[in-house]
Amino acid sequence: MEQEIEIKKSKFVAYSFELETIEDVKKQLDFLHTKHKKATHICYAYVFNKQQNSEKCFDDGEPSGTAGYPILNVIKKKNLKNTLIVVVRYFGGIKLGAGGLSRAYTKAAASVV
Repeated sequence: MEQEIEIKKSKFVAYSFELETIEDVKKQLDFLHTKHKKATHICYAYVFNKQQNSEKCFDDGEPSGTAGYPILNVIKKKNLKNTLIVVVRYFGGIKLGAGGLSRAYTKAAASVV
């Protein structure tokens, strides 16, 4: 699933993937890095519960805790399992600040679940 939102001229493209294996994370990230070569940030979080309990979030250069963690919170609040959510950001020239980034990544992630 894919959803796109715009906040203060920055474009956020969110993707949601169901994970069969933990290796699916790398496959999907590789695909999105190829598809969005000019993106400023490709942030993500996942929860995987099939073979082992595993979770991870990644800010990809955004200020610590402003991208990956909000995405992970959406996954947990929706009680999703074996799910990867990726939010691709194209910077629009207006800084959003830590709170604005956190809200933007939360909104983008929520739009795709």
